Amino acid sequence: QVQLVESGGGLVQAGGSLRLSCAVSGGTFRTYTMGWFRQAPGKERVAVAVKRWSSGTLYYADSVKGRFTISRDNAKNMVYLQMNSLKPEDTAVYYCAADRDSGFSRWDYEYDYWGQGTQVTVSS
Repeated sequence: QVQLVESGGGLVQAGGSLRLSCAVSGGTFRTYTMGWFRQAPGKERVAVAVKRWSSGTLYYADSVKGRFTISRDNAKNMVYLQMNSLKPEDTAVYYCAADRDSGFSRWDYEYDYWGQGTQVTVSS
């Protein structure tokens, strides 16, 4: 059984940084495409960063390009989202997700496993 557990969210002032972590257990972590999604109140859940490590294919939402970075540590089965220069509009619940078929998609329905989410609040 695959489990994803996010951590690292919190309250930060605009311009600050946070690093979200996602611990992955119970599956073949190295083969998964991993994505970070976010959902703001009253809005749909959208992808902010996706990476298929087998090919190096990478996606960032336009709104986060140059500010967010997705990375992983294979030895620890961890995926990270480094978020810099945070803005109030980055406020959302952030989710880590895994695609076991190693696809490359921005659509949340393509992902098989999800974490519980972590709240990020950016104050102005």
